[in-house]
Amino acid sequence: MKRFIMTTALLMSAVVMLPAAAEAKGIKSISAARKKALREVKSAVVTEADIDYENGGIVYEIDLAKGNRDYTLIYRGSDGKLMEYEWDIENMEYNRQGKKNISKAQIKKKAKKKVKKAKITSAVLRYDDGLAEYKVILKKKSKRYELVYSAKTGKLLGYEWKIAKFSTKSKYIGLAKAKSIARKKVPGAQFVKVEFDNDDGVPVYEIEMRSGRVEYDLTIHAKTGKILEYDQDIDD
Repeated sequence: MKRFIMTTALLMSAVVMLPAAAEAKGIKSISAARKKALREVKSAVVTEADIDYENGGIVYEIDLAKGNRDYTLIYRGSDGKLMEYEWDIENMEYNRQGKKNISKAQIKKKAKKKVKKAKITSAVLRYDDGLAEYKVILKKKSKRYELVYSAKTGKLLGYEWKIAKFSTKSKYIGLAKAKSIARKKVPGAQFVKVEFDNDDGVPVYEIEMRSGRVEYDLTIHAKTGKILEYDQDIDD
């Protein structure tokens, strides 16, 4: 009789634990997102971790550094799924800009080899700070890929993929875009804090940055990307 009671208790315990096990798949904190990102990019260092909102749900954006690469990983909080993955390195080929560009056909061949069975939707030559680069966009099932190559050497400088349906439905510009806007406004400054907020019904990103003794505060509209407020203070 005792054995029967113990067995029943164990079964009830297992049933009660099932929902908790299902919940564990999601991400509930920045700390958990950081750990997940470090498992994805082993031996990296987390440089920044933020919470954002996409399609009405929480997402976690984790920036990491490893060697000469900077990484950005974005996880969906509800189920812990990796929705965006990106790395890039700084293009330092200033002394090669006088050389002839590699052909677009060669770059497309490299891109197809990198993302097998993907369809190239565009490949364009562009200049970033005077450096010639090719940006190649590919599509494979639900993922959109963006690859950046040196136009002089064919070296892969940047690699990114994102779940297309996830990103296109967002009503907000996202943390990455907000930070990009802030970087253009205050080039060279370091991020201190980036937060999503609702200011009297207006969705905004509140950003704090620092460069030397100067502190910068920016408020960016979360839907339009417009800078609503901009202040700077010098430490005494």
